[in-house]
Amino acid sequence: MSNSMPDITKPALGINPLVEQARAALGRRNLIFIGLMGAGKSVIGRMVAQQLSLPFVDTDVEIERVSRMTISELFASYGESEFRALETRVIERLLKGGPRVISTGGGAFINERTRSVIKRGGVSVWLRADLDILWERVNKRDHRPLLKTENPKQTLENLMNQRYPIYSESDLTVESRDVRKEIVANEVLAAVASLGEGR
Repeated sequence: MSNSMPDITKPALGINPLVEQARAALGRRNLIFIGLMGAGKSVIGRMVAQQLSLPFVDTDVEIERVSRMTISELFASYGESEFRALETRVIERLLKGGPRVISTGGGAFINERTRSVIKRGGVSVWLRADLDILWERVNKRDHRPLLKTENPKQTLENLMNQRYPIYSESDLTVESRDVRKEIVANEVLAAVASLGEGR
């Protein structure tokens, strides 16, 4: 029976060569998740951060903490351009304090200034998802200010059409789809690990 012990403890200890490779490839850089709402940036980001033993920060949560307002309230009170300016400042500050894993709001990478801050500040990974997957995930809750429209699914599709060409400038792309979250998290680690192969 003692022979089976290592097999049981390995997963619990997270002994995964992929994690070591990803950690080595990332070095002291931040890992920044980008993508549309519903892509799973926070959930997958948190899992990857745990695997890499790095702190995790969700920029939306951080923005709400420093402003003492919700994202919806900020949009309503100050408009999108003021919100984006605040978002850029928060992301810039977070990137300076790395290395860490950071999940950004869907519009962050679209803003040119924020995009250049992210590109300088670490490795960006785009969680890319199809419309039906995103819609399935976001239509259950109504806290998304950009989806408060007459036809929210069409709005989401319009956002995809506008943003996907810009998201494609990210360093890495991983498909977010209807599989176990652990699978996507492992694919992110594999993508990060592959960065070290050219060295």
